[in-house]
Amino acid sequence: MTGSRPRRAGGVQPDQSDEPDKSTPEKRQHSTLSSVRNAARLLKEFSYGSREIGVTELARRLGIGKSTAHRLLHTLAEERLLERDPYTGSYRLGLAMYELGASVSMHTDIHEASAPVLEQLRNATRETVQIGVLDGREVVYVERRESPQTLRLFGRIGHRNDAHCTSTGKVLLAYLPKPALQTLMEGWVLNAQTPHTITDPAVLLAQLDAIRRRGWAEQSNETEIGAASIAAPIRNGLGEVVASLSVAGPVQRLPGDSLRRFSRPTIEAAAAISRRLGFRDAVPGADPRSRS
Repeated sequence: MTGSRPRRAGGVQPDQSDEPDKSTPEKRQHSTLSSVRNAARLLKEFSYGSREIGVTELARRLGIGKSTAHRLLHTLAEERLLERDPYTGSYRLGLAMYELGASVSMHTDIHEASAPVLEQLRNATRETVQIGVLDGREVVYVERRESPQTLRLFGRIGHRNDAHCTSTGKVLLAYLPKPALQTLMEGWVLNAQTPHTITDPAVLLAQLDAIRRRGWAEQSNETEIGAASIAAPIRNGLGEVVASLSVAGPVQRLPGDSLRRFSRPTIEAAAAISRRLGFRDAVPGADPRSRS
């Protein structure tokens, strides 16, 4: 139609013309922050008991224009945070929101379930104890209790490391379903953090098989020279390995057999956390997939 403006991708009509943006950086930043705030307010509306909400109603509740509400809803739906009902045109929370909620719930559950056990294990071993979860090919440490000894390993909650060279990461990789592990291994270049890091995928896979059989993993000088650790799996109520518990310390204090003597208390502590998460199994550390 003559004189009509072209529509942007997704069919959302822009409010402004397509002339260059001449606003100042400060104004653009303020506009961006306002959009983020409105998006957050919009999502919170679904926490007040409304399963589905229409564009007009959301615009009224938030005190914003209907076109602005439509743009926000369209963007959030593209990111799977919301879903649009094709019959009513209303919006509801999307799968990504449930995934995020499940992640928060899992971490909260792990925090509550592990707190007393971590204290006991730290006091028994006098070494640093920590819990990690898998995020792609990395481990993220979500719980940590520092060793009371002067010579100890330093770290922090939220720290990340490559999964293939940490005892925590090896446990989490070992208990992945085989299709998920195969997908993860495709094209993965195993970086050498030290001369002792495993960089051959075949060697790593063989080690993961051994870890599944015995129920624990270890590393010495693979993550960094002078650091050693041993880890065991933590399971949820369905028997799925959702995290890994490790004991870590300096190699000079935990060489070889000295490190492995912590395998039993680590397995037992991980099993105790698993039971607090609802898992029931007669053999601590055993892989349910190995049972008939």
